[in-house]
Amino acid sequence: MTSVPLTRLRTGAAAFAVLLRSGMLSLPPQAALSSARAARRWGPLGGLPAGTAAAFGDRIAFRDDRGTLTYREFGSRTERFARLFATVPRPDGGQPGIGILCRNHADAVVALCAAMAVGARVVLLNSDFGHRQVDEVAAREQLDAIVYDDEFAPALAGFDGITWCAWHSGPEPGNALARLAAAFPAGPLPRPDRLGTVVILTSGSSGTPKGAPRESPNPLLLPAGLLSRIPLRRDDRILLSAPVFHGWGLIVTTIALLLGAEVVLQRRFDAQRALDELAARRCTVFVAVPTMVRRMLALGDRLTAADLGALRIIGSGGARLAPELVAEISGAFGPVLHNLYGSTEASYISIATPADLAHAPDCAGRPALGISVRIADADGHALPPNTNGRILVRTSGQVTTYTDGSSRAMIDGFLDTGDRGQLDDRGRLYVTGRSDGMIVSGGENVFPEEVELALQRHPGVADAVVVPVADADFGQRLRAYLVADGAADLDLAAVRARLSSELPRSRMPRDIIVVTELPRGASGKVLRRTLEELERSHP
Repeated sequence: MTSVPLTRLRTGAAAFAVLLRSGMLSLPPQAALSSARAARRWGPLGGLPAGTAAAFGDRIAFRDDRGTLTYREFGSRTERFARLFATVPRPDGGQPGIGILCRNHADAVVALCAAMAVGARVVLLNSDFGHRQVDEVAAREQLDAIVYDDEFAPALAGFDGITWCAWHSGPEPGNALARLAAAFPAGPLPRPDRLGTVVILTSGSSGTPKGAPRESPNPLLLPAGLLSRIPLRRDDRILLSAPVFHGWGLIVTTIALLLGAEVVLQRRFDAQRALDELAARRCTVFVAVPTMVRRMLALGDRLTAADLGALRIIGSGGARLAPELVAEISGAFGPVLHNLYGSTEASYISIATPADLAHAPDCAGRPALGISVRIADADGHALPPNTNGRILVRTSGQVTTYTDGSSRAMIDGFLDTGDRGQLDDRGRLYVTGRSDGMIVSGGENVFPEEVELALQRHPGVADAVVVPVADADFGQRLRAYLVADGAADLDLAAVRARLSSELPRSRMPRDIIVVTELPRGASGKVLRRTLEELERSHP
């Protein structure tokens, strides 16, 4: 037996042991058989509702702003949604393309599972997209239908496919998803011609959204890797504030449902409301991005007075945690913080446990089960511990080719994350920055170059440069320096209005400052000394 199969065998055995300890495999024989059949028939996500309905019946699966949904109701509701989705015309006989543009609520997850159960290609749209981004993605991904919340209706103005409203705050619209699906019967669904594909959007070097497709994640390694570091359990009540349709929120939702836990969803994050929910529901797990945790800490005495005795895990992901914030969280909540580092293309990579963070608060933890990390030089050669270099990873859930046909850089089967960092002598990973110009602001990937191009298209702007600056809430934010066209009286309100029509909120610069000139070098880039002077004069 070669070393590679032996390693895989050992990893598989370790994954099985983790799932056994977590309780995920401790089901009655008939329920276990039903779950396995559902996953084979409709895929891991498409078969999730039927499998968990058989396993957990009348346990609460979701609690959201509308009420509760049991696992049995989750299964039957998915079947009705799926029968409605199966009516989407497919002129070429291929996969229907269904987009989802929703905030956190149960029917958004039901819609995702239902679309996967009919073999659709499901694209998870970012909730801060404007109509331009929706139009571009819908055209490239060939979307036939979009499930949306009513607040996002303006972003669908240019979409000419089918639309279903999953959440409405006013009178029920004619295209209300739940009402239309209720006309269809529940019951076992036919096997699709092919398993569904879920596409999570990311950003390329130009900032244009790309699609990272996933078909059949490893049924053992993907959940086992996370559970080996974040010990979720069946009796957990999980307040999931991270967006369900980002990779971090989606994987926690999936694993929580596989365990039979209760997932608590609030459509909009509000620190006080989240704190009230944690205390009133005796939530045991809080899943968020760093900005959310920071805003909860800002509640001060109200946080101190809250009864959070049931809380045993805070899971943070989507952006880097500053060491000062790690210390503040530990002081306020105790040793409960788990910090996940990952990317859309690689899924999760490493997870820092409370013990890791107590020893090294600036670390991203150790690579999870089944994941390999290599720190490499410019040519891809491995570097020794405590040496900074490119972070290359190999995971069971990695995506190497985007839906637009472009590919991510690969070396010896390892994916280039675009990040730089180092491993210490104990295998802990430290992420030190980006290899390219991208920044992460509040968990969102943002490219200054995209904003510069939008600003330079404004008729009153002669030149522009956009730079990242430190931000207490978001880690980093954008600042724009503009040179006004000599013939124009630059109206900054009009500049902001034009930008908001072209860019998502996450890419909007907080500060826009007019300067007299932006000297550029031979390469066409604004001179470094100019940027340093601007930073000194505008702290």
